[in-house]
Amino acid sequence: MKLLEIVEQLFADYGYLVLLMGLPLDAIALPIPPGNTTLTYTGYLAYKGVLHWLPAVASAYVGAIIGITITYWIGYKFGQPLFDRYGDRLLLKPVHMEKTKKAYEKHGNKLLLFSFFMPGIRQFIGYATGIIRVPFRTFALYAYTGAALWVIVFTGIGFLFGEQWKHVLVWVEQSLLYVTIGVFGALTVFLIVKWRKHIKQKGAANQAIDR
Repeated sequence: MKLLEIVEQLFADYGYLVLLMGLPLDAIALPIPPGNTTLTYTGYLAYKGVLHWLPAVASAYVGAIIGITITYWIGYKFGQPLFDRYGDRLLLKPVHMEKTKKAYEKHGNKLLLFSFFMPGIRQFIGYATGIIRVPFRTFALYAYTGAALWVIVFTGIGFLFGEQWKHVLVWVEQSLLYVTIGVFGALTVFLIVKWRKHIKQKGAANQAIDR
Protein backbone atom coordinates (compact mmCIF):
# COMPACT_ATOMS: atom_id res chain seq x y z
CA MET A 1 0.00 0.00 0.00
CA LYS A 2 1.35 3.43 -0.98
CA LEU A 3 1.84 6.15 1.63
CA LEU A 4 -1.00 8.24 0.25
CA GLU A 5 -3.33 5.27 0.42
CA ILE A 6 -2.34 4.76 4.05
CA VAL A 7 -3.08 8.43 4.81
CA GLU A 8 -6.45 8.25 3.04
CA GLN A 9 -7.41 5.10 4.94
CA LEU A 10 -6.39 6.62 8.26
CA PHE A 11 -8.51 9.71 7.63
CA ALA A 12 -11.43 7.53 6.62
CA ASP A 13 -11.13 5.54 9.86
CA TYR A 14 -10.11 8.19 12.39
CA GLY A 15 -10.73 11.69 10.97
CA TYR A 16 -9.19 14.49 13.04
CA LEU A 17 -7.47 11.98 15.34
CA VAL A 18 -5.00 11.32 12.52
CA LEU A 19 -3.68 14.84 13.06
CA LEU A 20 -3.61 14.63 16.84
CA MET A 21 -1.85 11.26 16.84
CA GLY A 22 -0.06 11.06 13.49
CA LEU A 23 1.81 14.38 13.59
CA PRO A 24 3.41 13.64 16.98
CA LEU A 25 4.65 10.36 15.50
CA ASP A 26 6.12 12.31 12.59
CA ALA A 27 8.03 14.54 15.02
CA ILE A 28 9.31 11.57 17.02
CA ALA A 29 10.87 10.25 13.77
CA LEU A 30 8.18 7.70 12.99
CA PRO A 31 6.75 9.50 9.94
CA ILE A 32 3.72 7.25 9.42
CA PRO A 33 1.69 9.06 8.28
CA PRO A 34 4.21 11.48 6.70
CA GLY A 35 3.70 15.02 7.97
CA ASN A 36 3.77 17.05 4.76
CA THR A 37 1.47 14.66 2.92
CA THR A 38 -0.90 14.46 5.88
CA LEU A 39 -1.21 18.23 6.15
CA THR A 40 -1.67 18.77 2.42
CA TYR A 41 -4.28 16.04 2.22
CA THR A 42 -6.00 17.64 5.22
CA GLY A 43 -6.26 20.88 3.25
CA TYR A 44 -7.59 18.98 0.28
CA LEU A 45 -10.28 17.33 2.43
CA ALA A 46 -11.24 20.78 3.70
CA TYR A 47 -11.43 21.95 0.08
CA LYS A 48 -13.77 19.02 -0.65
CA GLY A 49 -15.88 19.81 2.43
CA VAL A 50 -15.09 16.46 4.08
CA LEU A 51 -13.32 18.22 6.97
CA HIS A 52 -13.99 21.66 8.42
CA TRP A 53 -11.09 24.04 7.88
CA LEU A 54 -10.67 25.52 11.38
CA PRO A 55 -10.97 22.26 13.37
CA ALA A 56 -8.59 20.60 10.90
CA VAL A 57 -5.94 23.33 11.20
CA ALA A 58 -6.36 23.47 14.99
CA SER A 59 -6.00 19.69 15.29
CA ALA A 60 -2.94 19.72 13.06
CA TYR A 61 -1.32 22.52 15.05
CA VAL A 62 -1.97 20.82 18.37
CA GLY A 63 -0.57 17.55 16.99
CA ALA A 64 2.55 19.30 15.69
CA ILE A 65 3.34 21.07 18.96
CA ILE A 66 2.66 17.92 20.98
CA GLY A 67 5.19 16.06 18.86
CA ILE A 68 8.03 18.57 19.01
CA THR A 69 7.42 19.23 22.71
CA ILE A 70 7.73 15.52 23.46
CA THR A 71 11.04 15.32 21.60
CA TYR A 72 12.31 18.42 23.42
CA TRP A 73 11.59 16.95 26.84
CA ILE A 74 13.08 13.58 25.85
CA GLY A 75 16.27 15.38 24.86
CA TYR A 76 16.17 17.57 27.97
CA LYS A 77 15.61 14.67 30.35
CA PHE A 78 17.89 12.01 28.88
CA GLY A 79 20.31 13.83 26.58
CA GLN A 80 22.79 15.20 29.13
CA PRO A 81 22.91 11.99 31.26
CA LEU A 82 23.54 9.91 28.12
CA PHE A 83 26.20 12.37 26.98
CA ASP A 84 27.93 12.22 30.36
CA ARG A 85 27.85 8.43 30.39
CA TYR A 86 28.67 7.55 26.79
CA GLY A 87 30.24 10.72 25.40
CA ASP A 88 33.81 9.47 25.82
CA ARG A 89 33.03 6.30 23.88
CA LEU A 90 31.78 8.44 21.01
CA LEU A 91 34.80 10.76 21.26
CA LEU A 92 32.56 13.57 22.47
CA LYS A 93 33.88 15.89 25.14
CA PRO A 94 32.23 18.63 27.25
CA VAL A 95 33.93 21.21 25.04
CA HIS A 96 31.93 19.88 22.09
CA MET A 97 28.70 20.46 23.97
CA GLU A 98 29.75 24.01 24.82
CA LYS A 99 30.64 24.74 21.19
CA THR A 100 27.27 23.40 20.10
CA LYS A 101 25.51 25.66 22.58
CA LYS A 102 27.46 28.70 21.39
CA ALA A 103 26.71 27.87 17.76
CA TYR A 104 23.02 27.56 18.60
CA GLU A 105 23.04 30.96 20.28
CA LYS A 106 24.10 32.50 16.95
CA HIS A 107 21.79 30.81 14.47
CA GLY A 108 19.85 28.07 16.26
CA ASN A 109 16.59 29.91 16.81
CA LYS A 110 16.31 30.67 13.10
CA LEU A 111 16.93 27.00 12.32
CA LEU A 112 14.30 25.99 14.86
CA LEU A 113 11.78 28.39 13.34
CA PHE A 114 12.10 26.93 9.84
CA SER A 115 13.08 23.36 10.77
CA PHE A 116 9.58 22.04 10.06
CA PHE A 117 10.16 22.74 6.37
CA MET A 118 13.55 20.98 6.23
CA PRO A 119 13.50 17.25 5.44
CA GLY A 120 14.97 15.23 8.29
CA ILE A 121 15.62 18.28 10.47
CA ARG A 122 12.03 18.38 11.74
CA GLN A 123 12.49 14.97 13.36
CA PHE A 124 15.84 15.93 14.94
CA ILE A 125 15.63 19.52 16.11
CA GLY A 126 13.42 18.90 19.14
CA TYR A 127 15.83 16.36 20.61
CA ALA A 128 18.80 18.64 19.88
CA THR A 129 17.34 21.71 21.58
CA GLY A 130 16.46 19.61 24.61
CA ILE A 131 19.92 18.04 24.83
CA ILE A 132 21.67 21.42 24.87
CA ARG A 133 19.07 22.72 27.34
CA VAL A 134 17.63 25.61 25.35
CA PRO A 135 15.25 27.43 27.76
CA PHE A 136 11.72 26.14 27.25
CA ARG A 137 10.26 29.62 26.68
CA THR A 138 12.74 30.27 23.88
CA PHE A 139 12.13 26.83 22.43
CA ALA A 140 8.35 27.25 22.57
CA LEU A 141 8.42 30.71 20.97
CA TYR A 142 10.30 29.59 17.87
CA ALA A 143 9.13 25.98 17.64
CA TYR A 144 5.44 26.75 18.07
CA THR A 145 5.64 29.64 15.63
CA GLY A 146 7.40 27.39 13.13
CA ALA A 147 4.75 24.72 13.64
CA ALA A 148 2.01 27.24 12.89
CA LEU A 149 3.74 28.30 9.66
CA TRP A 150 4.23 24.68 8.62
CA VAL A 151 0.61 23.74 9.26
CA ILE A 152 -0.78 26.79 7.48
CA VAL A 153 1.48 26.44 4.42
CA PHE A 154 0.89 22.75 3.76
CA THR A 155 -2.82 22.66 4.57
CA GLY A 156 -3.07 25.79 2.43
CA ILE A 157 -1.55 23.94 -0.53
CA GLY A 158 -4.27 21.30 -0.36
CA PHE A 159 -7.03 23.82 0.17
CA LEU A 160 -5.97 26.32 -2.49
CA PHE A 161 -4.86 23.95 -5.24
CA GLY A 162 -7.59 21.36 -4.77
CA GLU A 163 -7.32 18.51 -7.26
CA GLN A 164 -3.80 19.59 -8.22
CA TRP A 165 -2.46 19.27 -4.67
CA LYS A 166 -0.33 16.18 -5.38
CA HIS A 167 1.63 17.87 -8.17
CA VAL A 168 2.18 21.01 -6.12
CA LEU A 169 3.25 19.00 -3.08
CA VAL A 170 5.85 17.10 -5.10
CA TRP A 171 7.27 20.35 -6.47
CA VAL A 172 7.35 22.00 -3.03
CA GLU A 173 9.03 19.03 -1.36
CA GLN A 174 11.66 18.80 -4.09
CA SER A 175 12.35 22.52 -3.78
CA LEU A 176 12.67 22.28 0.00
CA LEU A 177 15.06 19.35 -0.38
CA TYR A 178 17.27 21.33 -2.74
CA VAL A 179 17.23 24.33 -0.41
CA THR A 180 18.14 22.12 2.56
CA ILE A 181 21.02 20.51 0.68
CA GLY A 182 22.22 23.94 -0.41
CA VAL A 183 22.10 25.35 3.13
CA PHE A 184 24.01 22.45 4.61
CA GLY A 185 26.45 22.43 1.72
CA ALA A 186 27.22 26.10 2.33
CA LEU A 187 27.48 25.46 6.06
CA THR A 188 29.92 22.60 5.46
CA VAL A 189 32.14 24.78 3.27
CA PHE A 190 32.03 27.55 5.87
CA LEU A 191 33.07 25.18 8.67
CA ILE A 192 35.89 23.70 6.60
CA VAL A 193 37.25 27.17 5.76
CA LYS A 194 36.96 28.22 9.39
CA TRP A 195 38.69 25.04 10.56
CA ARG A 196 41.58 25.48 8.09
CA LYS A 197 41.97 29.10 9.18
CA HIS A 198 42.09 27.98 12.79
CA ILE A 199 44.76 25.37 11.99
CA LYS A 200 46.89 27.97 10.18
CA GLN A 201 46.61 30.44 13.06
CA LYS A 202 47.48 27.72 15.54
CA GLY A 203 50.50 26.71 13.46
CA ALA A 204 51.69 30.31 13.19
CA ALA A 205 51.34 30.76 16.96
CA ASN A 206 53.39 27.60 17.61
CA GLN A 207 56.14 28.81 15.27
CA ALA A 208 56.25 32.16 17.07
CA ILE A 209 56.62 30.38 20.41
CA ASP A 210 59.44 28.17 19.06
CA ARG A 211 61.35 31.27 17.98
